[in-house]
Amino acid sequence: MGVLSGCADTMGKGKIQKVGMLVENTVHDQAWGQKGYKGLLQIKEELDVDVYFKEHIQTKKATHKAVQEFSQKGVNLVFGHGSHFGQYFDEIQKAYPDIHFVYFNGNIKGENITSLNFSAHAMGFFGGMVAGGFSKTNHVGIIAAYEWQPEVEGFYEGVKYQNPNVDVTIRYVRSWDNKMRAKQIYNQMKSQNVDVYYPAGDSFSVPLIRQMNEDGFHAIGYVSDQSDIAPNTILTSTIQHVDRLYVQTAKQFNKGELKSGILTFDFQDNAITLGKFSPNIPEPLVDKVKSAVQQYKKTGQLPHEM
Repeated sequence: MGVLSGCADTMGKGKIQKVGMLVENTVHDQAWGQKGYKGLLQIKEELDVDVYFKEHIQTKKATHKAVQEFSQKGVNLVFGHGSHFGQYFDEIQKAYPDIHFVYFNGNIKGENITSLNFSAHAMGFFGGMVAGGFSKTNHVGIIAAYEWQPEVEGFYEGVKYQNPNVDVTIRYVRSWDNKMRAKQIYNQMKSQNVDVYYPAGDSFSVPLIRQMNEDGFHAIGYVSDQSDIAPNTILTSTIQHVDRLYVQTAKQFNKGELKSGILTFDFQDNAITLGKFSPNIPEPLVDKVKSAVQQYKKTGQLPHEM
């Protein structure tokens, strides 16, 4: 268990005592896990409380054991950094009435459970606009983890909106972290003349982007602003500001204002943004995408819906 100590211990109902975070894989993936860890550090700094984290928590048994250990340490706010934690929290919530459970992207409700949901369709759409407008071979590839990811459909729609002549190949790794499978799919797409990619997965996005950089291709970054990994490769990134939601959620809990149930966040909440645009993108395309984002923030409608 990782522990990061603060100085104060704020006691009492509705006040944070200590905070725990469960991660399915690692906090060092330069994507989803790292964003959660960054949020945990910000909670420690801004609210001055002890925080704990556990990595590689992938089963119901491991989750139950970790929550029990958190409870013994006085943790009363637990973040499950992924959708599968919702069902595990649902099974144990009644056993821990003094703990409020928070997890991401699910529809399980409970008296002391909050689901934070990113509305990811639009971020995929705008990333797809960039890819469709930039591709020189008229062939774009999406390497995603799962079929249910809304950003995948959004990306496809964005590509087709920007350039109906671009072919879009979609393949699924069926795992967030199977790097070998992701690379196999990438090699297949590479042989099909794909020149812009969307690696929409946690652990495999970074190694794929590095390989694309070596091969001279381009990509849309996923979850984090990944331009620092390969500046010449990343055209822009679809960013989910998990860290901001961590801090916002913790502050609401500390005030006794955190609601149970399902909460949804999008561009309008500044919880989702696009990253830096590559100077290699034609300026008219950048202007068109930026304008579309602003219009979406005002109206809630994507360009093809207007």
